[in-house]
Amino acid sequence: MAMLQEFKQFAMKGNVIDLAVGVIIGAAFSKIVDSVVKDIIMPPVGMLVGGLDFANYYIPLNHQDPSLPLAEAQKLGAVLAYGNFLTILLNFLILAFVIFQMVQLVHRARRKMEEPAAPAAPAEPAPPAEDIVLLREIRDALKK
Repeated sequence: MAMLQEFKQFAMKGNVIDLAVGVIIGAAFSKIVDSVVKDIIMPPVGMLVGGLDFANYYIPLNHQDPSLPLAEAQKLGAVLAYGNFLTILLNFLILAFVIFQMVQLVHRARRKMEEPAAPAAPAEPAPPAEDIVLLREIRDALKK
């Protein structure tokens, strides 16, 4: 029973919940990046290198016909699907860059919050009270 109670305390800590939210948002963000790479970036790249879907580029390893689509070639045997690998690698690089930028933004915000406020300019001392001024004038007059 004690172990269940400890697990409950652990699971209800803010860090665990924050991590869960981060994983869910990260998974959704990963789909967005995947779509950007697959639907926006790779078609022009594929057009530049031959007009085919870049993800379908492969090297046949079991004497398949190189003109077959990747899925058909995989049914006939092993292939080296370098186009799919490059697409996934580009996904990773974009995702890593965006996460790096987000971390940099958070670090800048933290540093800004931790910086002490600029020291205020020293305020001019308040003018002495009227009785002090009078006493000083009397003192100065007596000295003369």
